[in-house]
Amino acid sequence: MLNPYKRSRRDLALWFTLSMGSILVVFAAILYGLGVWDRLLIFDAELENRARVIAAGSRYQLQQGRLQVKLDQAPVLGSKSLSLETELAYARWYDSQGNLARFMKLAPVNSKLQTLGFRTLKVKDAQGQSLWLRQVTLPVQQSRKSIGYVEIAAPLTAVQQQLDRQRLWLSLGVPLGLGVISLTGWWLGGLAMQPLKQSHERLESFTTHTSHELRTPLAQVLSHAQLALEPGVDGVDFWRLERIVAITKTMSHLVADLLFLARHQGSLSPEQLQTLDLRELLQELAWDQDSSAGAKQIDLTCELPSQPVWVQVDPDLLHQALLNLVNNALKYTHCGGQVRLQLESRSSWALVQIIDNGSGIPATALPHLFEQFYRVPTTSAVEGLGLGLAIAEQIAQAHGGKITVTSTVGQGTCFELSLPTS
Repeated sequence: MLNPYKRSRRDLALWFTLSMGSILVVFAAILYGLGVWDRLLIFDAELENRARVIAAGSRYQLQQGRLQVKLDQAPVLGSKSLSLETELAYARWYDSQGNLARFMKLAPVNSKLQTLGFRTLKVKDAQGQSLWLRQVTLPVQQSRKSIGYVEIAAPLTAVQQQLDRQRLWLSLGVPLGLGVISLTGWWLGGLAMQPLKQSHERLESFTTHTSHELRTPLAQVLSHAQLALEPGVDGVDFWRLERIVAITKTMSHLVADLLFLARHQGSLSPEQLQTLDLRELLQELAWDQDSSAGAKQIDLTCELPSQPVWVQVDPDLLHQALLNLVNNALKYTHCGGQVRLQLESRSSWALVQIIDNGSGIPATALPHLFEQFYRVPTTSAVEGLGLGLAIAEQIAQAHGGKITVTSTVGQGTCFELSLPTS
């Protein structure tokens, strides 16, 4: 399991990569589109230039009642006088009514003129393979009068080869650019998180040292106050000493919880884990808490499966997490209520549910339940420091698990602890 800083750094790097990567991909797509447009414009200009030269050299004559096209002055096929890189696929001439008068190379499927201007066509060559052509049709003028039309087409092979090379460079450059962006994002994420990490480490160090320094004097105060609680002490002094004992115990619990949170950051090492049957741990916990439940007249039940549920855990830490969840349920369940512990194995997970029929938790408070020192506003009168659930969640995450909660005000709450089975 990633610690919060590595997870935040990963998220920052991911968002940076997604945003900058999207810009890179869009830029590459625009660059490719402009390349297609530019090459097609150049190709069209050369094709139109050749068509105009051919049209200028074409002569229409009426012989024996038929229109004849004379090409003795027209550079048509295979001419080296023009800059077009490829040979023409065909050339066709039409009369003023659009009827085919003459053609060279590929014969047209339709003898009537289809359209003027540029078209992109897909045809079959002599070997039966598909061939993309660019066609242009222009009018032929003689003595400033339109007497017919010339239509030529050339293969787009040269353009396609250029675009293939561009696609190859983009297919290599874009992934490389994404890799550089992701590494840059990871580096920038580390720089952004460094001040927060250092601040948190200083806070943890302060908390740990302060907790250590406070434990000894608190223990001494508690010990002296308990020794002073003798039967001969008068009522006012006895009440004051009891208050000192209660406040000192509360402070001791706070210090212990803070020290626990500081010591148990991140995931557990394999040496700390033991394989155990989760049923035994829950049954022992239910027996231990039976007296606390009985003091509030709460019915505490434990429902366990017949088959073992094996998990790899630190028994002491998991016991602490479950104890915090059960104590939380007992604390907020009214006298005469019910708390149920349920265990089931689902797929590769062990699910422990702590269900009560207490006062419930408002929906607005649910997202904040596992924050340190958070107290639900409606339960501020109940004793507590707001650390129990934070500790339970930290222990669950250290085992690769999680805690979820559902609650309905006035009906009760269900905490579910999920742990991977072994």
